[in-house]
Amino acid sequence: MTPLPDPAVGAAVKAADRAHVFHSWSAQELIDPLAVAGAEGSYFWDYDGKRYLDFSSGLVHTNIGYQHPKVVAAIQEQAASLTTFAPGFAIEARSEAARLIAGRTPGDLDKIFFTNGGADAVEHAVRMARLHTGRTKVLSTYRSYHGGTQQAVNITGDPRRWASDSAAAGVVHFWAPYLYRSRFYAETEEQECARALEHLETTIAFEGPGTIAAIILETIPGTAGIMVPPPGYLAGVREICDRYGIVFVLDEVMAGFGRTGEWFAADLFDVVPDLMTFAKGVNSGYVPLGGVAISGAIAETFAKRPYPGGLTYSGHPLACAAAVATITVMAEEGIVENAARLGADVVGPALRELAGRHPSVGEVRGVGMFWAVELVRNRETREPLVPYNAAGEKNAAMAAFGAAAKKQGLWPFINMNRTHVVPPCTASEAELKDGLAALDAALAVADEYTEE
Repeated sequence: MTPLPDPAVGAAVKAADRAHVFHSWSAQELIDPLAVAGAEGSYFWDYDGKRYLDFSSGLVHTNIGYQHPKVVAAIQEQAASLTTFAPGFAIEARSEAARLIAGRTPGDLDKIFFTNGGADAVEHAVRMARLHTGRTKVLSTYRSYHGGTQQAVNITGDPRRWASDSAAAGVVHFWAPYLYRSRFYAETEEQECARALEHLETTIAFEGPGTIAAIILETIPGTAGIMVPPPGYLAGVREICDRYGIVFVLDEVMAGFGRTGEWFAADLFDVVPDLMTFAKGVNSGYVPLGGVAISGAIAETFAKRPYPGGLTYSGHPLACAAAVATITVMAEEGIVENAARLGADVVGPALRELAGRHPSVGEVRGVGMFWAVELVRNRETREPLVPYNAAGEKNAAMAAFGAAAKKQGLWPFINMNRTHVVPPCTASEAELKDGLAALDAALAVADEYTEE
């Protein structure tokens, strides 16, 4: 229930934030963060009493919604018994979280190294791959995001990399399949898949197969656009990695734990990586937690050789207790199945219907509770509604769309010329229909910026 409005408290929260909080990815004087009073389920609200349906799931991490009572209780119970303990000990919550995660990862990814989040999971996965192979280079795609730490941001393939790109991190970028904006002049998914794999093989040949430690891919790229890979692509990458002795890393930080209607997106493609990173949905972000799921072969590398890496809070008891409760709740309440069903029966059909009516919609794509709506100025030319990495006046169209959505009580996830439909996997059919109706109204504003 939304509490009674209290604007005075909201003003104090806002003032303290503006005085002292340094925000991520922001020009500090140009932002105006909303002061949030509370959240529950699929909603949050401000101190003026305005409630928002969260179609962003925070940062695509509240897979079970806000304040799930069983997970809150588990954190409280863990805090009462053992709040924290060093990572070099066997702790019940840590052991059980690892067991539950390993029971759901594909193949033999049965060893779990816990981190504090997704970026450091990527850092450690790359370190493991380099040590396992004795090689240095890492291949990753443009249109990707792997985290904000130094190595992870160099691996990233979007503009957030540019300011920190050392050009000496041993990272090589290549193009992944994306039929709507194909870099391979493809007209079908089959062509896109074949040509993308050929491009990857050529990149490997020119870089030197014996120099490449790992290829890292988001199983389904998240912030970069939710481009579901065509059938056969991930299997093809797996085969290439096997042929050249390259470690195949899948980044499931955003796509994992029910987001795609499967426990992991890899299950959609029947592919098993050598390493898999996770975070976000593992405990819905209730306490920071991430990790690397490790194959038997790579784990064996460190059976008698120390792994040179660790974190003070690796497998933190509060975070692991939250993970145990989250995974248990997801299984007991059928949350993964709910995401699959409502994605197929409600969200997908509704978005395709909106695409037919709104000239600003160039393409919709996705699966489960993981969808992107790509907005364009012209559907024939596919010109984006705003330029790549637009800011200020150049981003006016997307800013107007976002403001219209919020006016409707819908909190959108917006990146460049796209809005992503990524509500909690616990969202009800009624909540989704309310949100899609609000999205419909906001798209009418985007339509005003088209050339049709």
